[in-house]
Formats: sequence, C-alpha cells, structure tokens
Amino acid sequence: MTDIQLYSQISSLPSDLKKQVSDFVSSLKKKSKAAKKLKERQFGYAKDFFKMSADFDEPLEEFKDYM
Repeated sequence: MTDIQLYSQISSLPSDLKKQVSDFVSSLKKKSKAAKKLKERQFGYAKDFFKMSADFDEPLEEFKDYM
C-alpha cells in the first residue's frame, strides 16, 4: 500500500475514527522511541562480581572415572 492509498483511506473515515487512527499512530511512535533508547552497556560493570578459583581448568575429581 502506498502513502497516497493510505492517505485516501484515512481521509475517507469519519472524524471519530480519524481520532483513533491518530492515537494509534502516536502510540506506535512512542513504542518506536522506547525501543531505540537502549543504553549501551558500561564496560567493566560486572568486575569483581564473581571470582573464579585458581584451579578452574583442572579436571574434577568426580570425572576421574571417565578420563
């Protein structure tokens, strides 16, 4: 559907329905703006949030039977 076709369909609507279309378009614009406002993550935000043990890469005792 082209813009002209859309405009002609909207212009043929009664006033109360034009108001509903206008409200709907406004809500779509708000949703679009809200979706664009995602903040960029801050580098190092989770620093020191968790600690890895020094033997993290060592084999686990529980899996010795399988190795």
